[in-house]
Amino acid sequence: MRRLIAAGTALALVGCGLAGCGGDEDADAKDLPPITVAFGGDVNFEGGLRDRLSDPGSALGPVSAQLSAADLAVVNLETAITEGGTPAAKQFTFRAPSTALDALKAAGVDVASMANNHGMDYGAEGLQDSLAAAKEKGFPVVGIGANAAEAFTPHVADVKGTKVAVFGATQVLDDNLASAWTATDSQAGLASAKEPARLVEAVKKARDRYDTVIVDLHWGVEKQSCPSEDQKTLADQLVEAGADAVVGSHAHVLQAGGFHAAKKNKYVHYGLGNFVFYSFTPGTPTSQSGVLTLTFKGHDVQKANWDPATLEAPGLPRPLAGAEAQSAYVGWAALNGCAGLSQ
Repeated sequence: MRRLIAAGTALALVGCGLAGCGGDEDADAKDLPPITVAFGGDVNFEGGLRDRLSDPGSALGPVSAQLSAADLAVVNLETAITEGGTPAAKQFTFRAPSTALDALKAAGVDVASMANNHGMDYGAEGLQDSLAAAKEKGFPVVGIGANAAEAFTPHVADVKGTKVAVFGATQVLDDNLASAWTATDSQAGLASAKEPARLVEAVKKARDRYDTVIVDLHWGVEKQSCPSEDQKTLADQLVEAGADAVVGSHAHVLQAGGFHAAKKNKYVHYGLGNFVFYSFTPGTPTSQSGVLTLTFKGHDVQKANWDPATLEAPGLPRPLAGAEAQSAYVGWAALNGCAGLSQ
């Protein structure tokens, strides 16, 4: 794992003062050191972003410094990793070559969730190619698998002696594809949270086995900045089951983040927005992005930093600084008015 280096943004200095801090430290965390985990939202390599894969080492641009600064970094990879397969019967289908995984790794990303409404855009063959590419590249992906047991298995990383479990799951699946895309005991596919019982049970088991439990979700309603009731209900269920952080994306706009109202040492972020994404409109909510960095000490989230960014052509996030960052931060914090989280 990478060693923690300087955060490098003005807002990182604000720390708990703006983002809020957790409390009620878990007793079993007392001997564990603090660790940092960075999160980015939706990533694909469509449009002009595809050309950047000719140089995977610099494909994600300047935001790589923020991702690499954390001890662990997680994104949602919203594409099939394949050059074959058959496109699904839907309006938008995304795929990328395996060099996309090289680009994520070079940018400091350690694990990606592929449980989303584009994870099987190129069918069963595309899914098999994605799994094979992840294995070949040695790049951990979660939320997909040869069966449900595999899809609901977390990636476990040892970070400075802290065992961190990262799950991926999706509440968003096209109605005409949900059955074919959902992993079952006998079918390859995605970890579905449309019926959350299996995910909740997996998190319960992980709570006792691992020091820190994170769930990365694909959820919410596109272009809606307020979380849906389904999001709020699932967040409550997962926190109650033992998730220390529940973080997600899908809406293509930012949603609120903050400490859980009842369990104040747990963190929920309803929507990280577009992160590396070809489809956005400059100066609108679809271009608003950022990196969330959480500081964990075992099962406690001790600090949260939101470092704003804006998407620029061809779809890369440019980290903001100074007054521009402060203004964007205030706008993001205001989103909590309909989320009910603790700031």
